Amino acid sequence: MAVADPAISLDDQQHIVLDDVSWGFYEQLLAEIGDRHIRVTYDDGRLEIMSPLFTHELYGDWIGRLIELICLELSMPVTGAGSTTFAVRKEKKGLEPDKCFYFRNAEAAAKYRGRFNPKIHAAPELAVEIDITSPSIPREPIYAALGVPELWRFDGERLQVLHLLKGRYVERASSLAFPFLPISEFEKFVLRMTEPGQLHVTRQFRDWINNLPKRK
Repeated sequence: MAVADPAISLDDQQHIVLDDVSWGFYEQLLAEIGDRHIRVTYDDGRLEIMSPLFTHELYGDWIGRLIELICLELSMPVTGAGSTTFAVRKEKKGLEPDKCFYFRNAEAAAKYRGRFNPKIHAAPELAVEIDITSPSIPREPIYAALGVPELWRFDGERLQVLHLLKGRYVERASSLAFPFLPISEFEKFVLRMTEPGQLHVTRQFRDWINNLPKRK
């Protein structure tokens, strides 16, 4: 009698890539996955299923926490959309960011209900990608198709700030969302979050934010 192969865990495989996948299959897969902690990326027939690593999630949470603290201390409106699925059927592209945020559209975004619809919903103004492990499907073209104006990429050592210009992302020294923020200093605080005493680092970050030159 044949013995069935043991089930393959996404945690063991980290990611699975399928080619020649229809948009209908992608949407059905999203429906079946539901709220499970699995990320699905789709780009014109190519589909990747990934289970994020613990370190990956930690960096995403740390950066998200610091971003929200900036907004709190400086009374900036913000709505975090976490890892919401953003998909554009016309472009046949979709993904879940590690973190994403609305600022100018924060109030409107807080009222969004149901699935993202690019005809009525604005794209996030800032998306954060943690590149501890490199995905097989490039994600920048998907963000570009969604019209996300700013993308931050962090690889565990360096934070890149990218602006969307003429359909592609270009590295820049400053942020669109936080033009007053010295990115190199922000990066240092992110790296320090791995040290013991996170609460102390967070308090120092808050004090640093409040002592930056006043925003124009």
